[in-house]
Amino acid sequence: MHSQRVLKPGFFFVLLVSGELIMSKISFMTQEGLDKIKKELDQLVSVERPAISAQIADARDKGDLSENAEYHAAKEAQGMLEFRIAKLQDLIVNSRLIDESQIDTSKVQILNRVKIKNTSNNAVMEYHIVPESEADLKAGKMSINTPIAQGLLGKKVGDLVSVKVPSGEVGFEILGISV
Repeated sequence: MHSQRVLKPGFFFVLLVSGELIMSKISFMTQEGLDKIKKELDQLVSVERPAISAQIADARDKGDLSENAEYHAAKEAQGMLEFRIAKLQDLIVNSRLIDESQIDTSKVQILNRVKIKNTSNNAVMEYHIVPESEADLKAGKMSINTPIAQGLLGKKVGDLVSVKVPSGEVGFEILGISV
């Protein structure tokens, strides 16, 4: 038996396989983000998995496995690798591509570039609001799940926004929205 029920778009869905209930998160991402994840998965499967298998075989050849720290370390590394591979495969299967040509710039939303000014110190910053899997603050890519991005969503140029961050409340003015 195989059935699928979407609970809420963009959040979780339940998959029933052979009587087992599995929860999975739907991830929205750009083609660039999906390609990056596929590249990492390919590296793990085609390069790192065979390397760990070779390490396990070498350690196994050294004798008694009960006291072989090298063998146990390699098996633990294999388990972590397989977990990462499974997570990436799940992410790929449950990803939904965002059509970047349909992005509206009248109000802040995912994939917008937002130019903001901190109202307390007049510092001007520009961020590209991206899915969590593509976030890279050094590159100016802010996750949609951050408090600042959440506070900016739905706002328009000229709006003043107060965002609660770990250090307190911060005020921002939206200076520009682009793709």
